[in-house]
Amino acid sequence: MSTLIFVAPDGTQFKVEAAAGSTAMENAVRNSVPGIEAECGGACACATCHVYVDEAWAERLGTPAPMEEDMLDFAYDVRPNSRLSCQIRLSDALDGLVLHLPERQG
Repeated sequence: MSTLIFVAPDGTQFKVEAAAGSTAMENAVRNSVPGIEAECGGACACATCHVYVDEAWAERLGTPAPMEEDMLDFAYDVRPNSRLSCQIRLSDALDGLVLHLPERQG
């Protein structure tokens, strides 16, 4: 198990335990993290699970795949560190990963 930290725009932190192999979005939904809508259920088809990867983790996570980049065009306030949480597959190496939530989705 790894710890995953979501940070709301107001600074509130939501720490959740996440199993390796699951996605950040699945864990956000399972733990009722506000701000992750996940309308498509993780199919990379809606951009309602948009997050900002904390700078300390950006290099380790890498860049979005082409399909994810295309979906990010539909997200609100896209930044260089934007990712779709449904596409972030967790591993023990990502223990402590920090993801910031946007003001709104879509």
